[in-house]
Amino acid sequence: QVQLVESGGGLVQAGGSLRLSCAASGLPFSMYDMGWFRQAPGKERALVAAIASSGGTTYYPIAVKGRFTISRDNVKNTVFLQMNTLKPEDTAVYYCAAAPRGRNYFTKVAYDYWGQGTQVTVSS
Repeated sequence: QVQLVESGGGLVQAGGSLRLSCAASGLPFSMYDMGWFRQAPGKERALVAAIASSGGTTYYPIAVKGRFTISRDNVKNTVFLQMNTLKPEDTAVYYCAAAPRGRNYFTKVAYDYWGQGTQVTVSS
């Protein structure tokens, strides 16, 4: 019933931009914090952005801060990740995930629901 469906991934050149979207259904979207994670081959899945259920608070690790922006539309039940100035090291499968409000959304275990992922490849 609960589904998170990512879209917007693709192949871009270094320095380019992509906007990822994640459409949520089957859950009270406005009651969930949302996160974007990425996983490169052989590496752990890591949080790259998170946004509180209301959209009032965001988090970014240093690696992407200033380049990535997370946002959400609680009317359309969609969360976005705007990625600018992309680097080859940003290459990964990107996943959106939903965490019930009130949990520590900095950790993967907080997230109950996950999308299928969308591939982002940044070429040199």
